[in-house]
Amino acid sequence: MTTALVLAGTRPGGDPLALEMGVEHKALIEVDGTPMLTRVVSALQQAGIERVIVSCNAPAVRELALSLKAESIASKGGPSASALAAFELAGAPMVVTTSDHALLQPGWVRQLLTDTPAHADVAFMLAERRVVERDVPDTERTYWRFADGQWSGCNLFYLRTAEARRAIEMWSVVENQRKRPWRIAARLGPSTLLSLAVGRLGVDAGIARLGDRIGVKVSHVAASNGLAAVDVDKRADFDFVQQWLARRP
Repeated sequence: MTTALVLAGTRPGGDPLALEMGVEHKALIEVDGTPMLTRVVSALQQAGIERVIVSCNAPAVRELALSLKAESIASKGGPSASALAAFELAGAPMVVTTSDHALLQPGWVRQLLTDTPAHADVAFMLAERRVVERDVPDTERTYWRFADGQWSGCNLFYLRTAEARRAIEMWSVVENQRKRPWRIAARLGPSTLLSLAVGRLGVDAGIARLGDRIGVKVSHVAASNGLAAVDVDKRADFDFVQQWLARRP
């Protein structure tokens, strides 16, 4: 049985957008009258995932999660630590996303599960720039540059096998050593990082090389809809999501 994890932790001092919107936690921000967490959990359940775990510490978020028939576990020191705690609890296979993925659709989750290659330990969804600009022309995204195109992350991951634990552990290393980039380079290999930085590798080759350095088989799934790259990190994202929901068919 596939489990889903929704990361709903918050940074020390509170999330700036939540503070701006006057709510206790970002997951509780309402878009089109519905809390973002409700939208995310509902999309996962509609995709056929029976067990949804919400990682959070805020009592109001925990209460909402339980009311949605999801489980709740305490967030740890950061996203990677929270993911590892959930992985130790539920194991693979596990889909991981975030509570601010307000436009998450069941079809995207099913596509991730269906299109992940059988050999992959870990997969994640990426949206190609032309697809994002086609579907989300009015927002700014961050892109990873590869030889065959530019891609944006979609905050949608699939930990398919038990070996995926290695990827979570590397995620933790990157989090903990983000102020010491030379240590990250030493682990991932300077040649790999350089090739990625200058766009020498195609997306498949680049992801595969990173996986080799970590010791897992990694793949990506190309999003069919550029909206998959939208999460609600700032007020401009919130305004876009509100406008899009207001004009949807």
